[in-house]
Amino acid sequence: MSNLAPEQLVAAQKAGFETTLGLLSKAFEAIEKLVELNVQAVKSTLAESQEILAKAFAAKEPQELFALPASQTQPAIEKAQSYWRHVYEIVSSTQTELAALAEAQLKQYQQDSQAFVDSLAKNAPAGSEAVLSAWKSAIATATETASSAYRAAQETTKQVVENAESNVSAASAASAKSTKQAIEQVEAVEKK
Repeated sequence: MSNLAPEQLVAAQKAGFETTLGLLSKAFEAIEKLVELNVQAVKSTLAESQEILAKAFAAKEPQELFALPASQTQPAIEKAQSYWRHVYEIVSSTQTELAALAEAQLKQYQQDSQAFVDSLAKNAPAGSEAVLSAWKSAIATATETASSAYRAAQETTKQVVENAESNVSAASAASAKSTKQAIEQVEAVEKK
């Protein structure tokens, strides 16, 4: 086991540390994007509220005042849909980046494991073939298990993303339809 030099251990620890920092960095970038999106949403909402309040104070007739909320319904729904689309995009892109990092880390783990077994096999004393065979089998099993778990996680994530996309599309269509109906009803009442 003289092949496991302190330099190799330090390199392995450094690689693990860099991977962890990379994952944390990606997660923090996503949090920054979400915070920025929320700040923009709050600023926009405050500006719109101020505008609506000014229009309410400027209304000369009660019909103008009552028509104000109806005129804001469609834009509010569109803005909410846009907001959630942005949230979805941020989360989806972050998930994709994290999955790519995890896949790279898994491949590196598999390569390192194989290199370790090969190193042991080269330097093993005579008569240790059975032990080496057991090690190879155990590492191969662990590698296959990790690969299977990763593939299952990828498939599950893919299904979740597809469901989320479907739900966003369905919600957008339903809210657009109900908004259109509400606006038509308000316009019909105003014409009477």
